[in-house]
Amino acid sequence: MIPVIALVGRPNVGKSTLFNRLTKTRDALVANFSGLTRDRKYGEASYQEQRFIVIDTGGLSGDEEGIDAAMADQSRLAIEEADLVLFLVDCRAGLTASDEQIASFLRQRSKPVMLVANKIDGLNHDVATAAFYELGLGEVHGIAAAHGRGVTQLLSDVFDTLPTLALASNSPADEMALDTTEGEGLQTELVEHELAPSEDAPIAKGIKIAIVGRPNVGKSTLVNRMLGEDRVVVFDMPGTTRDSVYIDYERFGQMYTIIDTAGIRRRKNITLAVEKFSIVKTLQAIADANVVILMIDAEEGIVDQDLHLMGQVIDAGRALVVALNKWDGLEQEHKTYVKSELERKLRFIDFADFHFISALHGTGVGHLYESIEKAYQAATDKLSTNFLTRILQGAVATHPPQMVNGRRIKLRYAHPGGNNPPIIVIHGNQTDAVPAHYTRYLEKAFRKALDLHGTPLRIQYKSSENPFEGRKNKMAKTPADKKRRVMTIAKKGKAGAKPKSGRAKKK
Repeated sequence: MIPVIALVGRPNVGKSTLFNRLTKTRDALVANFSGLTRDRKYGEASYQEQRFIVIDTGGLSGDEEGIDAAMADQSRLAIEEADLVLFLVDCRAGLTASDEQIASFLRQRSKPVMLVANKIDGLNHDVATAAFYELGLGEVHGIAAAHGRGVTQLLSDVFDTLPTLALASNSPADEMALDTTEGEGLQTELVEHELAPSEDAPIAKGIKIAIVGRPNVGKSTLVNRMLGEDRVVVFDMPGTTRDSVYIDYERFGQMYTIIDTAGIRRRKNITLAVEKFSIVKTLQAIADANVVILMIDAEEGIVDQDLHLMGQVIDAGRALVVALNKWDGLEQEHKTYVKSELERKLRFIDFADFHFISALHGTGVGHLYESIEKAYQAATDKLSTNFLTRILQGAVATHPPQMVNGRRIKLRYAHPGGNNPPIIVIHGNQTDAVPAHYTRYLEKAFRKALDLHGTPLRIQYKSSENPFEGRKNKMAKTPADKKRRVMTIAKKGKAGAKPKSGRAKKK
């Protein structure tokens, strides 16, 4: 098995910075902000061709309350599944009571622990690390995660400490053991170690699902319900999730990657720089996904921010499924009102499926997979040039395009230009003059003929090039000589003609 290394410690000691340094990515948000990381984040790294999994965790303090308690539970789960724990402390802050409590907790676990003193740059190594020997965890490894100082030596010591069995296997992540769980009728197989996609790490195969919406609409609750375990932190407070968390899992033989994202508020309500970075990560998750589940709070109804998020998804060209959460707690009168608002405000996305669910109790959550797979299939199907051309010819024959400058717009043939979203390229003449309403007519014709559900469709036009444009017709020698003689005689005739007198013109 690939060895698993968990990074634990107090808040703001540099765990996420070290995570990014080891995985050679920027997947984890980093800021001078205590308690920024809240969920377990998995990444894949390598050292001298030896692969290992790194788990970034939230900060531990020993006296957690409220949301900090939920964060601490996630950190403890990471410790239990790790082969080695890197306990990070802050050289500049010195030894604290929280460090002593965490060390006491780690000593009670049968896990190998390495003590890592971070932020040692600019300090004397021996002086800065001396106080941490009181924790009784052996050698103190001094590093500067932000600059990479001491990280290579740390990895060398890590692989000397890890069991030989962990190093003997270099199998891919999909060969790891699977943990099967059940929850509310949703049978899922969770891959033991989730890998966050990056340029350096292999991207998981399967359908990537991003859960987006405003803060506190139940995104993390839905993620846990779909996975069948409490994988991400859920708390009754807006802004609980700050980073995008990628989780690979398997359900009925189909691989999925679900992405829990931070809630997006209106721009005027955003004050923290951390929240701005969270929004950037959410938008990146939308672009990275195959299917996006847009969650709407049914109690509050559809608001302008929901429509704005929907526009972001459609502009990105991603398949869309709309889930109205907290549906089971509404009165019938309010349900009728919400449905009427859906018909009025969301008429422009008639291709998307709508689901009325309760993420907390699991009502209707299982049916989301039906729409997800249908939308993914429609977004990624390979299209035939011959079939697309026949659809185009039928649509043009039924309703021809309008005349432009006395000439009819000619649309000759169509071919596929890409997928996710499906792109149809239409060739013809005067395509720049095709009106928007006729493009919408063609979109509906293609959507109906191709049976596309859950995905937007894009149509692109290309005008046929005139091969003789900019070229003059070069005449043969005999016709050219004849034309020259005729032009010479015509000029002489005009020069020899006498002009009429003014008196004669008057008569």
